[in-house]
Amino acid sequence: MNGPLEWIAAFGTMMAAGLIAADLGRRATGWGFVLFCAVSAVWIVSGMTSDAMPIAAMNAILLLINIWGVWQYLLSPKNRRVMEKMEAIEEDVERQVEAEMQRE
Repeated sequence: MNGPLEWIAAFGTMMAAGLIAADLGRRATGWGFVLFCAVSAVWIVSGMTSDAMPIAAMNAILLLINIWGVWQYLLSPKNRRVMEKMEAIEEDVERQVEAEMQRE
């Protein structure tokens, strides 16, 4: 279990985790979950082809969780409306914080 498939999955997992941890907003977090879905699928294939069923089973569950994350952050109609309203507020708050930082 040390081939190119595993390295791609490992790198993608780190990128997805970084995207979510960076807290760049709901849209970026949603795309982090999309990336997690893709690498979960790669981990499943890797686990099944290299007789590492615990890795495959764990990532099958993680895939379901990550699909839920995609729904919550990118696809849910209610959450999309909230996100659109929050983006307008976020821009205003960012300007206020920048002004406060310049005064300090």
